Amino acid sequence: MPFPPAVARAIARTWLDDAELERLSALHFQDAGHGYDAFGMHPDFVAMATVLVKGLYERYFRVISSGHEHIPQHGPGILVANHSGNIPIDGMMMWYDVLTHTSPPRVPRAVADHFVPALPIVGTLFARGGMVGGSRGNARALLESGELLMIFPEGTPAILKPFKDRYKLHPFRQGHAELAIRHRCPVVPCGVVGAEEQLPQLTTSRLLGKPFGVPAVPIPVVPVPLPVRYHLLWGPPIPLHEEHSPEEADDPDIVKAAAARVQQAVHELVQRGLKQRKGIFR
Repeated sequence: MPFPPAVARAIARTWLDDAELERLSALHFQDAGHGYDAFGMHPDFVAMATVLVKGLYERYFRVISSGHEHIPQHGPGILVANHSGNIPIDGMMMWYDVLTHTSPPRVPRAVADHFVPALPIVGTLFARGGMVGGSRGNARALLESGELLMIFPEGTPAILKPFKDRYKLHPFRQGHAELAIRHRCPVVPCGVVGAEEQLPQLTTSRLLGKPFGVPAVPIPVVPVPLPVRYHLLWGPPIPLHEEHSPEEADDPDIVKAAAARVQQAVHELVQRGLKQRKGIFR
């Protein structure tokens, strides 16, 4: 780790006001006995990340969030969204949106592809802010302890798609539906609009991805993300856990249909957001 929690705490105390610090002190957090939770999250790093993300959320991407009353205030849940943008800024905006609109504040545990936790420095920093590797055991442990998972079922292919295919959802993986049914928790869909235009790419390079253990590296047209306006549209919870018994999580047809239902909900939210916005930067 490049620096200890005390440094993260000092950064947070320098840039956050007393009201924000007091609010974050009530953070939903399960200390494993040494200041970190079982997956490496630490409250001081969450506070520091708040400093870094807040400016992007409020002033650069000027996020408009609607329907956030659907985010569970307590208990387990799975937040599912479309994924895009070459780098996970969409996940950062959702992370801050949930943290801001829950009381006490909740950190959504972003479930990342296997290569992300292994990235030098970045993987550790993301873990300190709540990210977890995408294993079945991690998901089970978090849901059983009442946490919120944040899942992007399109996976890595979605962030590598060409600009002409923006807002065309890739087929959803089905793990989120199985988890919701098996572990008795709601799925909350979210449509993310704006990320597809933030960093248009010329092409992708699999060669550049190899040293980092990633499938490919996007080569963008612009050096930094454009100041597009983000729109986050949260939809009503989909009660898969109420409509199916845990045993039905082993039925591939039921899980497939449930995942398709979630994808349709996300698709409708994305289309609504595209119709509502007045332009890429508005």
